[in-house]
Amino acid sequence: MISAVIFDLDGTLVETEELKALSYARAAVELRPELSEAAVVEGFKDLVGRSRQEVATALVQRFGLEEAARERMDEFEVLRPWQAFVQVRLRVYEVLLADPELILGHRYPHNIALLYEVRRSGYPTGLSTMSHCEQARRVLAVLGLINEFDIIATRDDVELGKPDPEIDLLVARELGVEPEECLVIEDSPAGVQAALAAGMEVIAVTTELTRQKFRDTDLLDRCRVVDDPRVLPTVVRRLIGDLGRKTPGERVGTLERERM
Repeated sequence: MISAVIFDLDGTLVETEELKALSYARAAVELRPELSEAAVVEGFKDLVGRSRQEVATALVQRFGLEEAARERMDEFEVLRPWQAFVQVRLRVYEVLLADPELILGHRYPHNIALLYEVRRSGYPTGLSTMSHCEQARRVLAVLGLINEFDIIATRDDVELGKPDPEIDLLVARELGVEPEECLVIEDSPAGVQAALAAGMEVIAVTTELTRQKFRDTDLLDRCRVVDDPRVLPTVVRRLIGDLGRKTPGERVGTLERERM
């Protein structure tokens, strides 16, 4: 029986994956002006849901950014080319995140409505995101969702990123439920792999960045892959029964650690 629901953030509640793709693309073009932003965005699609290091390392290699990034290492006081690339990219991303209207314009209203419905029905809710804490909380604040989760876990709280199940298992543990009692709402193959590895139920809500990947793989039965978010509540009800049957419990809290 499902006792708790865990949501991803980027690509699930808000299309910040699209903004991340754009920031990586613009950073790559800054380092190598002859590159096409569209080509880098296309390359990012293979990396949705992965950690910052994995994404940056893969893009540096794929688009030949190492030499240009190495020349910026002293500027950012970093030790590796991929870290310099990340710093260039973060400058771009910070500008994008500084525009609340841009974030609001990229939210997924149907998925957010499901979050509210789950909360009203008394299910404990967790957030499991590969975004770092500061950025995740900024996005959640703009969306007005910080208080809609009993537990918020970010990339800063785990050693390994998705598709490793560490972060989902952490959220389940903090919620006080067994992994098999959790339903995870995800958008990326990496996120789905993490939830499955954790022994959890999972529904994939695809986006323009991830839809083809799910069509090309057999990670999930097609009945668990939702291409139209308007039908997501129906799929969730089919899996866990009528919402509204649980008694609301006390809030658990938010994971906090010292942030670098």
